[in-house]
Amino acid sequence: MGFWKTWFSTPESATSRTQSFEEHTVDATGNSNPKSDTSAATRNAERIVFSTERDIDLYELEELCDAVGWSRRPLRKVKKAIEHSFLVASMWQVRGNQRRLIGFARATSDHAFNATIWDVVVHPDFQSKGLGKALMKYVLKKLRSEEISNVTLFADPHVVDFYRTMGFMADPEGIKGMFWYPH
Repeated sequence: MGFWKTWFSTPESATSRTQSFEEHTVDATGNSNPKSDTSAATRNAERIVFSTERDIDLYELEELCDAVGWSRRPLRKVKKAIEHSFLVASMWQVRGNQRRLIGFARATSDHAFNATIWDVVVHPDFQSKGLGKALMKYVLKKLRSEEISNVTLFADPHVVDFYRTMGFMADPEGIKGMFWYPH
C-alpha cells in the first residue's frame, strides 16, 4: 500500500503531478521553454498531450511499435485488443495543428479491483526525457480514478528497473504468476 500512498495520497497531488506534464511545453530542440509570447518561440513550441481516445490510427501505432523494435502483430488483433481494453492511453507530440503519436499504453481490467497494463511504448526519440514516466503516471491516475487498487504489468528484462523506480515490485505478496502457452 505504500506505493499508492506516495503517489495518490490526495487527489490534488495526483492531479498536479500529471496535469503539469500535460501542459509541458518544449522548444524545437527539446529544451523546456517557459510560456513566452515571442513569435519564434511560439512557432517552434510543441506540446506533449495525453488522450484516452480509442480511435487510434493502427498504422501510426504500428510505426511506433516498429520504431522500438517490437515484432509486428496482425492489425485486426491489435484493433480487437484496443476495443476490449479497459483503458487506452496515448501520448502525442502536438506542434501547431499537427500531431504525432509518440507513446501508447493500455490496460485490461475486471472493472472492480484489478488491472494489468500492457503494450507500454515510447518512441526512441522521446525516451530518457521523463515521458515514459509521465505516461505511466497518467495511466495509473486513470486506473485509480476508477477505484482500481491492484495494478500489475509484465516487463521485459531491460525495462524492469524503469518500473521499479516508479514503485512497482516483483511479487510483493510472494505469489508466483504462472503462464500457459499453446504447444
